[in-house]
Amino acid sequence: MVKKHKILRLISKMICLMSTVLVLFLATVGDAYASETGVTDDGLTNVITDILGGATGETATDSENETNDSGAGLSIDINTGSKGNSLTSTLQILLLLTVISLAPSILIMVTSFTRIVIVMHFIRTAIGTQTAPPNQVLVGLSLFLTFFIMSPVFSQINTEAIKPLEAGTITTEQAIETGLDPVREFMFDNTRAKDLNLFLDMADIDSVESYNEIPTTVLIPAFMISELRTAFIIGFLIYLPFIVIDMVVASTLMSMGMMMLPPTTVSLPFKILLFVLADGWNLVIGSLVKSFH
Repeated sequence: MVKKHKILRLISKMICLMSTVLVLFLATVGDAYASETGVTDDGLTNVITDILGGATGETATDSENETNDSGAGLSIDINTGSKGNSLTSTLQILLLLTVISLAPSILIMVTSFTRIVIVMHFIRTAIGTQTAPPNQVLVGLSLFLTFFIMSPVFSQINTEAIKPLEAGTITTEQAIETGLDPVREFMFDNTRAKDLNLFLDMADIDSVESYNEIPTTVLIPAFMISELRTAFIIGFLIYLPFIVIDMVVASTLMSMGMMMLPPTTVSLPFKILLFVLADGWNLVIGSLVKSFH
C-alpha cells in the first residue's frame, strides 16, 4: 500500500512538471509568433488558440490562407535577449526547475553533508535513544552545519562565477568551469589518493599530471567513499565509551542475578548522563567541523 502511494505521488509530480514545461513552451511559441506577425499582448491568447486549433485540424483563418497562397512560410525566431550571455525568463525558469530537482543530489555528493549526517545517526544509535533527537532535527542540524562549513566555497563561487555571469563579463560555460573549481578543491582536500586511484583505474585513465586533468565524474564518487570511510571511523570512536557502559551494566546485572532486566534499560540513563556531563554535543560538533579544515 505504501509503495502504491509512492508511485501515485511520483506520477503526480511528473504530471505537474510536464504541465509546467508545456505552459512555458506555449508561452515561448506565443511570444515568437506575436513578434513575427505583429500581434499585441492582448491577442496572445487568441494566437495560442490559433496554434492549437491548427494542430487539431480546425479551419485556417483568412490570413493563413493568404500566406499559404503566396507560398511564404512562417518563421519562428526565439529571441534570447539583447545580450549574447543573457537568458530569457523562460529559460531561467527551466534552469531553476532543473537546479531545484538536482539540489538534493548535489548537496549529498559534493559537500560535507554526508559525513555530518552519518555521524549524527551514529551518536543517536550509540546512546540508545530511538527517536531523540528526531530525524528532522538531525537532518536540519546537518544541513546548517554544511552551510557553515561550505560558506567559504559558496562565497568564492558567488564572487568569481555568479556575479560576473550576471554582469555579462563571462559566458555561461566559463561561469560553470569557474564555479566548479572551489568545489573540486574542497573535494580534493577531503579525498584519499587511494580512492582517486581506484576510480582512475576503473575509468582507464593511466597517468595524470595534475589535479586539473582528473574528471569530475571520477572525483565525485572517490570523494563520497572517502567521506563514508571517515564518517564510519568517527562513529566507531563515538561507540567505544558507550559500549564500555553497556558491558559494565550487563556484568553488574548478571552478578546480581537480575537476568530478566534488559541491560539497555539500565544503561541508557548512564549513557545520557555521560554524554551530557562530557558536553558531548560541543565535543562532537567541534571535532566534526574541524575535521574539514
